[in-house]
Amino acid sequence: MTLGYCDDTSLGAVTAREVCQVLREVVLGRRAMSKVGSQSWEQLYACHFEIDVEGWRITIYNDCDELDYCERCVSPEGNCWEFDPGDRTDPIALLSTWEHQTLGRMLKAL
Repeated sequence: MTLGYCDDTSLGAVTAREVCQVLREVVLGRRAMSKVGSQSWEQLYACHFEIDVEGWRITIYNDCDELDYCERCVSPEGNCWEFDPGDRTDPIALLSTWEHQTLGRMLKAL
């Protein structure tokens, strides 16, 4: 499955809180995370970085080597969440400071 744009039937089917929980479970070691593609976090310095978390395809923005925001997420069932600049709820922003820092270190290690 490749991450395309979310269509009208899947958009909103996954909430920011659900995506945050998937990321939180990665940080806590309950789920495995792998990068999609061959480039590392460092090589993509300021770009979107795609990960796979047990079938969840999550695109995260790497802003000059800093974990910034979640751009998009597609669940294993094909349901979708997509960043909306008018919506202040971003899964990354819902993480605690410790979780955010730990996830950042984990992404850099991929």
